[in-house]
Amino acid sequence: MSEPRNRYSAVSLVLHWLIAAMVIGQVLLIMAHDATEGPASRSFVDLHKSVGLTILVLTLARIGWRVAHPALPLPAEMPRWEKVLARATHVLFYVVLLVMPITGWLASSAGGRVIEWFGLFHWPLLPVGGGREAARNYMNIHGMVVKLLYVLIFLHVAGALKHQFVNRDNVLHRMMPIIPRRP
Repeated sequence: MSEPRNRYSAVSLVLHWLIAAMVIGQVLLIMAHDATEGPASRSFVDLHKSVGLTILVLTLARIGWRVAHPALPLPAEMPRWEKVLARATHVLFYVVLLVMPITGWLASSAGGRVIEWFGLFHWPLLPVGGGREAARNYMNIHGMVVKLLYVLIFLHVAGALKHQFVNRDNVLHRMMPIIPRRP
C-alpha cells in the first residue's frame, strides 16, 4: 500500500505561489496607478488588466488541476468548524479569482476599452453594452470583491500561521517547500 501524500504536487505549488505573487502585484499596480497621472497611470492600468486576465487563465488551470488532483485531507484532529472554514475559504478564493478578472473584463468591454495583453495582442472584448454606466457598475462589483479578497487573504495567512506556530502540525509544510516537515 502506498504512503499517503504529504505535499501538494509541483504543479499545485507553482500555480498557488504564482497566482499569489500576481495578486500581490495587482495590488501594487493599482497603488502605483493611484499615485500617478497621465501615461504612467494608464500603463499601470494596462498592465493590471493583462495580469488580471492571466490570473483568470491560471485560476481556470488551477481549478482543472484541483479537480483531477483533489486537495490533501486536513489533519484528523482538526475541529470540524476549522475544516469547514478552511474549505469555504479555498472555495471563495476560487470564486474571487474568477469574479475579479471577469468583472474587470466586463467593465472594459462595456466601456469599449481595448485590452492589449502585455502589448502582444488585443484580448477579445465580451459582447456586452451599457457604456460607462455599465462599466462603472462592473467596477463597483470589482471593488467589493477586492474587500472580500483581503478578508480571505487574512484568514488564509492567519490559518497557516496558526497551524505552524500553535498547532505545530505539517499543514504549512505542504504548500511551502522551504518549511521543514515536523516529525
